[in-house]
Amino acid sequence: MISINRRTAEIARRMIADAEVLGLAVTRLPNGATVIDAGVEAPGSMEAGRLFAQICLGGLGEVHFSELDLDGLWLPGVTVTISHPAVACMAAQYAGWAVKKDKFFAMGSGPARALYAQEPLFERLEYRDQADVAVLALEGRQLPPAEAADKVADKCGVSPDRLYLLIAPTASVVGSVQVAARVVETGMHKILEVCTDEQFDVGAVIAGFGTCPLAPVAKDDLRAIGRTNDGVLYGGRAWYTVQADDAQIERMIENLPSSASRDYGTPFYDLFQRYDGDFYKIDPLLFSPAAVAINNTTSGRTFHAGKVNAGMLRRSLLE
Repeated sequence: MISINRRTAEIARRMIADAEVLGLAVTRLPNGATVIDAGVEAPGSMEAGRLFAQICLGGLGEVHFSELDLDGLWLPGVTVTISHPAVACMAAQYAGWAVKKDKFFAMGSGPARALYAQEPLFERLEYRDQADVAVLALEGRQLPPAEAADKVADKCGVSPDRLYLLIAPTASVVGSVQVAARVVETGMHKILEVCTDEQFDVGAVIAGFGTCPLAPVAKDDLRAIGRTNDGVLYGGRAWYTVQADDAQIERMIENLPSSASRDYGTPFYDLFQRYDGDFYKIDPLLFSPAAVAINNTTSGRTFHAGKVNAGMLRRSLLE
């Protein structure tokens, strides 16, 4: 069985070995856990963001930098290729673990989630990891204390000295890269939102590919949340290769792009303000790429929905 924690522990060790070049700061907590600061106090870097994103994907995806021409708008971007998307995107990359301990809070994603496996999402996934090492990627502004590391290690069933915690705030170079690299994952999660397992099993997705603009680093995390989300919602494009029935795809395809949401067309920062900073008040159908394509290997047909909105990208990312 593929162990995404063992795969990504190797990436974490490479990042530690090259920390100075990557702009990282590495500390060992009193309990033995390793913290890799990729943007809280350390500057981080583009390459650190690429490796951070690959850890979020459980070592089952490749992230590369590219240049995107979106209706005449030139932007730097990321290109993501993924194998085993249900595991890489849902069991690992999805930011579904809210790590709280005393005054510490951060959203957790990455392979350690598949050791913990207590999020409701895992009721629809067959995959569980088994490993004596855990790797968790955190999105937050505060470095995790030993008490938070103890909690994560306990939930994952590993010794604290076998735990790697990576952290970067949204308003950082690494933060911009790792959110853009979620473009395929957002479409996978959208499938779970609009379909039951009987209607479409995410395990039927055998490969994923996506491109997304790289949001310029904002002055604060709230603005960065707006920009990075808009990069996906209005500039993200995702391609899925599946083995399914055409009728299943036809029933869901029009609901997959972000334009299917009632909240489409408003910058994410403004939406966040409208809903008093409560993510759960935002229409869940919004969180998906701007454009989606599904290639069904069973029939050979390809289905498309949505399109890039360059006007919204200019407004959100560049003004």
